[in-house]
Amino acid sequence: MKKRKIGLFPFFRFNNPLLQERILNKQLHKSMKKFLKDKLFRTGKVWSKFWKIMRLQLLIVLVTLFQLHAETGVAQEKVSISFENALIEDIIKEVETQSGYVVVYNNTLLKSMNRVTVHLTNVNAKEALNAALKGSGWECKLVEDFLVISKKEENDNKEKKEMRKIKGKVLDDKGLELPGVTVIIKGTSLGVVSDIDGKFSIEVSKMDSTILVFSFVGMTSQEYCLSNDPKDDEKEIIIRLQEDVKEMQEVVVTGYANIKKESFTGNSVIVKKEDLLKVSKTNVIQALQVFDPSFRIQDNNRWGSDPNAVPEMYIRGRSGIGVKDLDRNALSKSELDNNPNLPTFIMDGYEISVQKLYDFDPNRIESIVILKDAAATAMYGSRAANGVVIITTVAPTPGKVNVSYSMTGTLNMPDLSDYNLMNAKEKFATEIAAGIYKSEDRDEQYKLDQEYNGKLSNITKGVNTYWLSKPLRTVFNHKHSVYIEGGSQDIRFGVDLLYNNDDGVMKGSYRDRTGAGFYVDYRVGSLQIKNYVSYNMTRSADSPYGTFSDYTRKLPYDEYKDENGNYLDVTRQWHGEEEEERANPLYEAGLSSFNRDKTEEIVDNLGVNWYIADWLQLKGTLSLTKTIEEGKDFLDPRSKKNSKPLSIDNHSSGELTLTNGKGLAFDMNVQLAMNRSFGKNHVNVNLAMNARTNETSSTIAEYQGFPTGELNSPNYAEEIVTKPTVTQNRTRLIGFVGSLNYTYNDIYLMDFSVRSDGSSEFGSDRRFATFWAGGLGLNIHQYDFMKGINGLDILKIRGSYGITGKVNFPPYAAQTMYQIQNDEWYQTGFGASLMALGNKNLGWERTKTLDLGFEFQIYDGLFHLEASYYRKKTVDLINDVTIPSASGFTTYMDNIGEMMNKGFELQFRSTLVNRKDLMVALYGNLAHNKNEILKISESLKAYNDQVKDHYINSNQYDGSTAEPFTQYIEGGSTTSIFAMRSKGIDPATGEELLIRRDGTYTYDWNASEQVVVGNTEPKAQGSFGFNVRYKDFSLYTSFLYECGGQHYNTTLVEKVENADIYNENVDKRVLTGRWQKPGDRAKYKALQSGVDEIKTTNPTERFVQDYNMLSLNSITLGYDFNQKLIKSWGLSMLRLELGANEIFRISSVKEERGLNYPYARTVNISLRASF
Repeated sequence: MKKRKIGLFPFFRFNNPLLQERILNKQLHKSMKKFLKDKLFRTGKVWSKFWKIMRLQLLIVLVTLFQLHAETGVAQEKVSISFENALIEDIIKEVETQSGYVVVYNNTLLKSMNRVTVHLTNVNAKEALNAALKGSGWECKLVEDFLVISKKEENDNKEKKEMRKIKGKVLDDKGLELPGVTVIIKGTSLGVVSDIDGKFSIEVSKMDSTILVFSFVGMTSQEYCLSNDPKDDEKEIIIRLQEDVKEMQEVVVTGYANIKKESFTGNSVIVKKEDLLKVSKTNVIQALQVFDPSFRIQDNNRWGSDPNAVPEMYIRGRSGIGVKDLDRNALSKSELDNNPNLPTFIMDGYEISVQKLYDFDPNRIESIVILKDAAATAMYGSRAANGVVIITTVAPTPGKVNVSYSMTGTLNMPDLSDYNLMNAKEKFATEIAAGIYKSEDRDEQYKLDQEYNGKLSNITKGVNTYWLSKPLRTVFNHKHSVYIEGGSQDIRFGVDLLYNNDDGVMKGSYRDRTGAGFYVDYRVGSLQIKNYVSYNMTRSADSPYGTFSDYTRKLPYDEYKDENGNYLDVTRQWHGEEEEERANPLYEAGLSSFNRDKTEEIVDNLGVNWYIADWLQLKGTLSLTKTIEEGKDFLDPRSKKNSKPLSIDNHSSGELTLTNGKGLAFDMNVQLAMNRSFGKNHVNVNLAMNARTNETSSTIAEYQGFPTGELNSPNYAEEIVTKPTVTQNRTRLIGFVGSLNYTYNDIYLMDFSVRSDGSSEFGSDRRFATFWAGGLGLNIHQYDFMKGINGLDILKIRGSYGITGKVNFPPYAAQTMYQIQNDEWYQTGFGASLMALGNKNLGWERTKTLDLGFEFQIYDGLFHLEASYYRKKTVDLINDVTIPSASGFTTYMDNIGEMMNKGFELQFRSTLVNRKDLMVALYGNLAHNKNEILKISESLKAYNDQVKDHYINSNQYDGSTAEPFTQYIEGGSTTSIFAMRSKGIDPATGEELLIRRDGTYTYDWNASEQVVVGNTEPKAQGSFGFNVRYKDFSLYTSFLYECGGQHYNTTLVEKVENADIYNENVDKRVLTGRWQKPGDRAKYKALQSGVDEIKTTNPTERFVQDYNMLSLNSITLGYDFNQKLIKSWGLSMLRLELGANEIFRISSVKEERGLNYPYARTVNISLRASF
């Protein structure tokens, strides 16, 4: 049936109560039926939460956005109406009732109509309404399944005869079609948008000198004057748009202002979406360290590639102490709460957690800006000391509805290349070489012979258990994301959907993300209203197979199954080992134990922009974030890990810990921005107010005694171990911001910003503080005498200085706290006791930052270099202060301590070739940082004494003293390695010859004689790689490197020198470099068999090794399908990529990595399409 377009209706009043349901059912049913059945929203509860929030927005946009088409057909439903002097609205309601049609109309305008008299019998609904509207200037049309009342089109045919139809195509400078180009008739607001093939068709009035204006983001706008001869209208116009060099200049997004990088004196790194996706399509944080050498992810050698181990990171070194080694929870995968070194993350103007960025879809990111110095970050005041990461997400663009789909399939493979353990034959031969099976005692020799023969029998019949493979798997993960966008210049919409399946390489571990979001952008006149609503859910679980170290210790000649194929609960007892030592981790994995978590997040971001003038804008934003967290950690009653395992004396076991948390965050900004030029002067001024409130509550309950592993509900528990513990916290922050960016003649640059923050977390006398920064710069290349230098593109120098702050201590540390004693009741009520001593004078930590830099580029990017030097001094560090225990406390919080970070950064890139069919580019970066503790508190000195006591009081035979613990001394570093200096193994005695602080020698290790013997902070770190494009193919690589630091090789201690050959598997190096007799020059002490207890080698300089590392972080090969080919498939873009991450790594230190969870290598395939 022939259709024709009619105008859009900007405002509607829906009087019919069925209208919303009808529109949603008819418009959404076909397009979303399959989606609603997908597992993305299988549970009605999830869909209900999200749908309630989005329902109204979807309704308005679907009615006003999707172009309506008028049909020439006639309604078949007949109506009979009879009204005397009636309101038009009453007639409409009656027609709707009889015909079943929904009538869409502007209620406000129809109210001015005179009352109507009409009598009709057995006519169709449209005719009935047109009869009622006769003489009003309104008419009724049938639009798909709706009756639409609109202004009557008078002289329609006459106007059409007077209109000219202009056709054409828009191309870029390479001859490729440009969809989405805006084509406007100059002097009017009338226009169209080019389609998927770059084609457009527009009707213009017959008049002289009609000019069309073509505009597109990143392109120079172009005007085209139409010929006055109508005969030329048959010819297709070809328009070629050129890149806008000025518009394509890098822009620094600070969250409060967008400033050209050339005019900015701050230090920043800009990462674009296409570059981010080349490194990683699933992990934003991992990708960022490729682009900024100072952005470092802290090495987590224990948890490797565990998908639930959210990484810790820092920018330009560590500026705080954080969790100390003795206080660290061995089962904690990361220490993110109150971490003093984490940067602040801002997404679209709102602060987010590092967990949210970790789970975020990289396809939704438009760009990321890393702000590092005070001039760049001071506008965030108390949150800026560790740097700020600004994330800008993709906003919908107007035009024809466009659907973008991205799929990434990833093959994750365990990386065990750093493990060097023995197989069954090697292990047995090593035991023989160690003399384990020889004894002078006859009875003992008989037992040893039996053990010898038993192990030999197992090996002979083929037992060679490769324990490392048992809990591992190679897994294929898949991520799907969809983005739908479109609309007109006045109203735009965007819908994003995500499903990300992320299974870990240890069986049973996973982290799955599901998300959906809806964006609407409405513009009327000088007013813009934006709203984004999103729902995200993360489900995660730890592997039921326990920690990986449980498997690295197991003996390879042990069987793990019985003759029936069932897992043994304990392996064979060879020589009186305890049952705990023989526990079979595979048996535990077969039980019903689990540790699962679920996090839900609902976010509503509302923004209103009022463009008062071209150069003046008033902006307000409001964000509400609701989070719900649930955790369930259950131990099967049969598990040996229970605190009270099943036994003859204990018939009840099983443990359950439930954790529930809720959070509500409120974030509001009001900003006035001016961006104006006065002759050669350009000024960018921002005044803003920011208010944030964050409320959290959590409940923890523990239960014991369950009948079976399947019956794990709290209802089946025999007892509640402790009363449920409820923790609540509420913080408030308010800030007032002012910033100025000024340039004169594009040569002289100045930035200044100031912020005053007030926080509820500080003492009553120190709640407000002011932070500021200023910067100066000079674009030398803009001088007239420099413009004559052939090939010089950029020569810029800059410098900045400022003071920023941070808040990173536990809640209520500044307040004196009391604990309710509810065990007893007194006549006056419950009792209370002093719980924590507050400090009303507790103030803000401050970081004073100096940054100097220059930028140099020649020959359109043939050589580009940026260099920076920085000096960050953090003062008033918040630490515990030791007080006499007679007061009832040992510590309280105060501002004591100073720390310094200083270093330099280099960023290099070179575009060697840049032609239409070939592009070759190189890049590299380097960072050096030196961390120094300038002043420490008495509590840190007391902590150092605790470290010494740990070595003195711990068991010297259980390995607990093998690792060095960081100590804090003035002149030292937070990354220093403490141990006793060593001359090595004494050839005469086979004992280690140690060096005291005073330079004298001793054989006795003493905790008080430890000194700094190394530093884990590298002298240099960074990345390098190349980017090549040939026609439709592209190749991108990135390498990461570190050099100049040191590591303490605990593998050599635990698996070589102190190897328990008798009871555990060991490293193959266990027999090499051993002292055997006087005169031997050896690396390690004499071999100890393990028959008797093995004394632990305490931290010594002998195991400190220089650490140099190089890894192939990523490699991506891509292909863009030919435009002409995919057009026939209905696609506007199709790209296929093959990639890999961490497939190659070399290191100067040979040690086991991923002790609790192994690392992984990944290979991926990615498909991106738009239609």
